[in-house]
Amino acid sequence: MRVDRRRFVAGLAALTAVPAWARGPAHYPKPDREAMVPVEGGRIYVRVNGDLRGPKPPVVFLHGGPGGTHGAYLDALALADERAVILYDQLDSGRSDRPDDPKNWRVARFVDEVDAVARALGVARWHVVGHSWGGTIALEYGARRPKVMASLILASPLISTRSWIADADALRRELPADVQKELVRCDSLPAPQPVSCDTATTVFYAAYNGREPASEGHKAYRSLSGRGFNPRIYQAMWGQSEFVSTGSLKDYDGEPLLAKLDGRRTLFVGGQYDEARPGTLAGFAARVPGAEWAVVPGAAHGIFTDRPDESVALLRGWMQRHDL
Repeated sequence: MRVDRRRFVAGLAALTAVPAWARGPAHYPKPDREAMVPVEGGRIYVRVNGDLRGPKPPVVFLHGGPGGTHGAYLDALALADERAVILYDQLDSGRSDRPDDPKNWRVARFVDEVDAVARALGVARWHVVGHSWGGTIALEYGARRPKVMASLILASPLISTRSWIADADALRRELPADVQKELVRCDSLPAPQPVSCDTATTVFYAAYNGREPASEGHKAYRSLSGRGFNPRIYQAMWGQSEFVSTGSLKDYDGEPLLAKLDGRRTLFVGGQYDEARPGTLAGFAARVPGAEWAVVPGAAHGIFTDRPDESVALLRGWMQRHDL
């Protein structure tokens, strides 16, 4: 039975009563399987929890950045009680190889990594979750490989640079006047920027990027996970600020790809206070016939770290409806 968008979103309201102290476990399970998978330019780190040969299609998470790591999606490991959960670090990020060669920092090559993971693990069909910049990769992959996906979840995705910057500008105008002024001033300054720019950016991030501090479990995992975020990729592909893109993604426009998605199996999801504003995501969903969209109450851009229980429950229900 289909669940219409209004009912789907409204059903999340019952999940908002989770106390802050219950956010995530103190420790996360070790992977059941690890691998260094060859891709163009090097090898990428992949971890799996759960049974890849189980009755339900596995789910793979594509992390944000560019330059982020799989560590932001540790709470999704709770889904391994019914399906395999695959997390990986893109090349030059986290535990993956770091050739630090800008020739590798191309959208198409990052999309090819997804195919490489599927081949290495022997996965013929899966759910694909792309968050933020990972949503860009997932969008491209969804347009390229619709038949291998049980479903596509675009979480707080970067669909086009112009829409992202428009959202960032709109949200910046909601900040205190002195913070707005400093952020605008900083846009014209070269790197390295003064401390005042970092302070103003922190205000923006606290409102729209992550509203909750890292849990103890996330802190413990990061302390053991080796190299983390790679700012070189972020700066080369995006730039130094959320409000001005100067890198290779400055003209990125994935909006034409929306028409190539299978709307019956596509979900857009974001946080109530997300950098990718709910209204923008709703507009994208409306352009994909049959697609659904949902808002995670209380969350900013980091929906999986701000509201892990709610986000995992949302994905669990969605994937169960689209396993067949």
